[in-house]
Amino acid sequence: MARTSRRREAAKLMAKPSVKAGPPLDKLKVNPDDRISKLPNDILLNILDRLDFRDVTRTSVLSRRWSQLPANLSRLKISALSFMPSQTSIPDDELGGTLLRINAVNAANAAVVKATKSMLAHRDPGGCTIRLLSTMFYLSGDAPISIGHTVGNAMATHRVEKAELVVLTEKNGQMCSIDDLANYGTRFVSLFNECHNAFAGLTRLYLENLSFRESDFVSNILVTCKQLSYLGFFNCDTEDWITLQVEHAQLSDLSIVDCCFDMVELTWVPKLTWLAFEMLGSPEEPPLVLGYVPLLGVLRLSTIACKMVKLSSFLHETSVRDLTLGFKCEKIWVQPESLTRRQAHVFQQLRILNLVKIPEGYDLTWTMFFLEAAPSLEELYMMVCS
Repeated sequence: MARTSRRREAAKLMAKPSVKAGPPLDKLKVNPDDRISKLPNDILLNILDRLDFRDVTRTSVLSRRWSQLPANLSRLKISALSFMPSQTSIPDDELGGTLLRINAVNAANAAVVKATKSMLAHRDPGGCTIRLLSTMFYLSGDAPISIGHTVGNAMATHRVEKAELVVLTEKNGQMCSIDDLANYGTRFVSLFNECHNAFAGLTRLYLENLSFRESDFVSNILVTCKQLSYLGFFNCDTEDWITLQVEHAQLSDLSIVDCCFDMVELTWVPKLTWLAFEMLGSPEEPPLVLGYVPLLGVLRLSTIACKMVKLSSFLHETSVRDLTLGFKCEKIWVQPESLTRRQAHVFQQLRILNLVKIPEGYDLTWTMFFLEAAPSLEELYMMVCS
């Protein structure tokens, strides 16, 4: 009996696998186990913060735990572009394509309204801070005002560190007529007047394809949006060409591209560090005047005018270290000159220089000027227009 018992025990040991067997296959199907789901919430939230909004919503169907994560995101980025169909699905014919695009824009705006309200409704007002609330939408239909009110309410009830609005138009700049620009400008003024609370708390604002009937409306934007750190205008103007005077305590980044003002004067912008400027100006005066901008370090300048200004005089109140001059194959309105020792200090901090589409014949003049004027220059890029 003892010998038989030992044989049975030995048989069991021989039959036992050396590695512990995993759970049955049917259990794996019911309770899938993955390494991502084992990560702590703060790491998962960090991953979700980097995803497109539509991808974030798709993760919420994975499990109850995943469905609760979006309510704690620190960066809410909701864009109408995420809900737009591909360009290939819009017909080429003008009437059919226009109607389909308008319908797509309205549907995308409606999706932005729904998504913004849903994301904010599930958040605890006393919970984690919203580091960035970014909303991109089209200036079409009634949706913009709904979005403006939703963003304004979020600022009033939640802790929002940064808030951004990107206002787009159905037509791009090349397709816009004068009437289109005026129409978009009227729509934006209505949005602005209706949603003052939202604009008052913004830190970033981008506007495109707008024409304002009130010549001082751009100044009203600066006065109302006191928290702005970035302001971008593309293809914007007023009915009467004006001198736009910019005074703002918080503005650090400013972009004015393809706009029509008589002149832009940066009267007092003490925190401005980055400026992109490209617009048509008055032929009698320089289109841009740099007033009190002591921290200006990066300048992208691409403008043609008849009035010529010495570069050292133009930059004398700045700390420019990264300079781009866009010539557009013509003479640019700032020019090199013979420098005195006092004037040369303007270029002491210049490290990076881009000369874009410089006319053939002027490249050597500008190159020699900067090589002599900027002793600390580290990078030089040049594109000659033949």
